Amino acid sequence: MDVLIADDHPLYRSGVKTLLESAGACRVVGEARTGGEAVALAGRLRPHVVLMDVNLPDISGIEATRAIVGRCPDTAVVVVTMLEDRDTFLSAMRSGARGYLLKGADSKELRRAIDVVHAGSVLFDSHVADWVVEYLTKPPAAQDPFPELTARERAVLELVADGKGNAVIARELGLSVKTVRNYLSRIFAKLRLVDRTEAAVLARRAGLGR
Repeated sequence: MDVLIADDHPLYRSGVKTLLESAGACRVVGEARTGGEAVALAGRLRPHVVLMDVNLPDISGIEATRAIVGRCPDTAVVVVTMLEDRDTFLSAMRSGARGYLLKGADSKELRRAIDVVHAGSVLFDSHVADWVVEYLTKPPAAQDPFPELTARERAVLELVADGKGNAVIARELGLSVKTVRNYLSRIFAKLRLVDRTEAAVLARRAGLGR
C-alpha cells in the first residue's frame, strides 16, 4: 500500500517511514514538508493514504486535506497531530479526513488506521472518541457560520470584524502579534479571502462583531 507522509519535522517523517516499512505491506512513496507539497505530491503520486500533520508551513494540513480529497477521491487522509482539541478534530473531519490520530501512535496503530481508511471506513483515536459521541448526541444549538475555523480563529475574526488591529487583538487574546498574523493567514486561506477588509465584511454579515 502506498503512503505519503506530510510533516514539517524530518525526524518524525523518518521515524514513521521506518515504522511503516519495517512492519511490511506499506511503501512510503513520498514525503512532504509543507501543505502545498502534500497537495502536489498527492496529485502526482496518487497514494492510497496520506498521513497529514495539521500545523504545516504555507497552508495548513486542514486545507491540504480538503484539496487532496477534492482532487484525489481515491486517496484517504489520516490526520496525525499533537493537537488534542475538539475544534481541530472537527475541522479535520469536515475537511474530508477519514481518520484522526494523536502523535505517539505506534506502528500497530498507524497500520490499523491506514488499513481502515483505505477500506473506506473511518478511524478515531481513542482519546477523541468521546467527542464524536458528544457531537452526534448534542449538536450545537446555533449554526456556526464558519465551521472550518477553530475557536481561536473565530475569536480573531470577531475582533477583526470590530475593526481592531493586530496589536490590539494580540493584547486582548494574550497572543503575540506574529501569532495573530499567522491566525489571519489561516483564516484568509480557509475562507478564501484576500485581505482583512474582506474578512471584516464577511464576518459582520455573518453576525460577528459588535
